[in-house]
Amino acid sequence: MPSHERVLPPLSRRGFLTAGTAAALALAPGPAWAGPRPFGPYGSPTARLTPKTLFVHPAGRGDFTSVQAAVTAASGSGWTLVVAPGTYRETVAVDATRTDMTWIGAGDDPRAVVIVYDNAAGTPKPGGGTYGTTGSATTLVQADGFTAHRITFANDWLRADHPGVSGTQAVAIKVQGDRSAFHHCRFLGHQDTLYADSMALGVFARQYFAHCYAEGDVDFVFGRGTAVFEHCHFRTLTRTDLSSAPYGFVFAPSTAGANPRGYLVTRSRVTGEAPDAYYKLARPWVPSSDPTARPSLTVRDTHLGPGIDAVAPYANMSDSFPWQDQRFAEYRNTGPGAVVTVPENRPRLTAAEAESHTRGTYLGDWRPYERP
Repeated sequence: MPSHERVLPPLSRRGFLTAGTAAALALAPGPAWAGPRPFGPYGSPTARLTPKTLFVHPAGRGDFTSVQAAVTAASGSGWTLVVAPGTYRETVAVDATRTDMTWIGAGDDPRAVVIVYDNAAGTPKPGGGTYGTTGSATTLVQADGFTAHRITFANDWLRADHPGVSGTQAVAIKVQGDRSAFHHCRFLGHQDTLYADSMALGVFARQYFAHCYAEGDVDFVFGRGTAVFEHCHFRTLTRTDLSSAPYGFVFAPSTAGANPRGYLVTRSRVTGEAPDAYYKLARPWVPSSDPTARPSLTVRDTHLGPGIDAVAPYANMSDSFPWQDQRFAEYRNTGPGAVVTVPENRPRLTAAEAESHTRGTYLGDWRPYERP
């Protein structure tokens, strides 16, 4: 992380809900540029740095007060949205026509700009039926070339508040576009927090997450995208509704069988607030819509905390598709959750094999990690 950025300790979504907006977002003594210059060095509606820049401010000091209103106005390609510090309680959708869009959080920390809503898969829709997993997403990104900097994407739906709802998936963001990049962003939820996916079964969408934070419990990073997570922090949450392990699973890839690369986690860390060994590292998701899927996950050079079950870090989502038949691998991981006690439960790459599991091989000619 660049030295000029202020680093704050992670705050759980539960803390976000219970501490109150200002305290939970750690805004005191105030985010940078909250006063006379709410958009910082990125201009303003009266001083646009580029003609394709739009400004969002919750109190009306920008072009729009909601992110979705700005997205709707930004038709075509190549727009930049500068979002002032604040909490935006809304759902946002970026359709496939709005390519190469960039969102910039105009604070010095991703907690300053929060996009949050509270739909779940089982939430009733106004016109009948329920939202389903995809429909629960607070933010949906379908366009290619999307980039976000310093923004928190959250879904604050809680199981405890809805004991009669069985569809507890509550997505903070679903990303389907190719060349989607997130830098210093946060993803908060419980079940199905971060949906790294693609637009169609035959589309291999590349995504890059750098210096990001994601938290949750059940399958909270999941989907069929080709996604690289570098220098990221994954945090498992405790659960008051369960009395025994496992509480959940960090990753649930659903990589298409024809796609040679699924998820790559590198130089990252997994921590948690749950008891030791109460989480599995991953389980494979073979959806009914694609029974030929072969979920792919490589975790390398990553610290696995004590919350990960070192003896049996992988589990089946369905016994019809055992995890041993999928493409799971590890390489040079550290920490209590990485200790190899049962070798057959820890598929490991050789040094030669690891050479093909890098951000370069996964992302190809797209290099979002290089500064322009």
